[in-house]
Amino acid sequence: MATEKPSGPGPEPDPPLSEIALALFHLRRVWARPDLMRKIRAQTSSGPGGRPIQLSNLMVVHAVAALAACTDGPEVTVGAVAERLEIDPSTASRLVGHAIDAGLVSRRPSPVDARRANLGLTDAGDRVRQVADRFRRAYFDELMSGWTGHEKAEFARLLTRFADAAAKSPAMMDPEGVERIFREAGAD
Repeated sequence: MATEKPSGPGPEPDPPLSEIALALFHLRRVWARPDLMRKIRAQTSSGPGGRPIQLSNLMVVHAVAALAACTDGPEVTVGAVAERLEIDPSTASRLVGHAIDAGLVSRRPSPVDARRANLGLTDAGDRVRQVADRFRRAYFDELMSGWTGHEKAEFARLLTRFADAAAKSPAMMDPEGVERIFREAGAD
């Protein structure tokens, strides 16, 4: 038995998927508003090294802390930070350098390989990590204040599952996926 392909631009939209897409787009706009980013940069104090603390410093601090917590050996390298943050090594090197300049991360020679550096958090970096963790928990507690424990656990499970799937299939977010959208829409 042959099935007919629907005519038109594609299958009927799935309302829950449309709602998810809109919610994610809304979150992206809320958390990446240019005015919010400017305000954060303007109000952010300088780190111990005199350099202004940047949001990327938090990413590096959390990556170094997580790697130090799960590494079998004493090594936390720029390459490991790059992998953890899913960025290229040259960008990781630059971001680690900024975190070092801000006094949040230290760099020591590797006891295993003199060509590599072993990264660690300074006391200031550890304090920043603790405060950021506390702030993040308070923020999520506020956002989910009316949620039950079961709802929070289910949301965490589903969001983690969704994020894992997105990491395995980032087609929509790569240049080829965006190009395909415009090509299929005839907007070349």
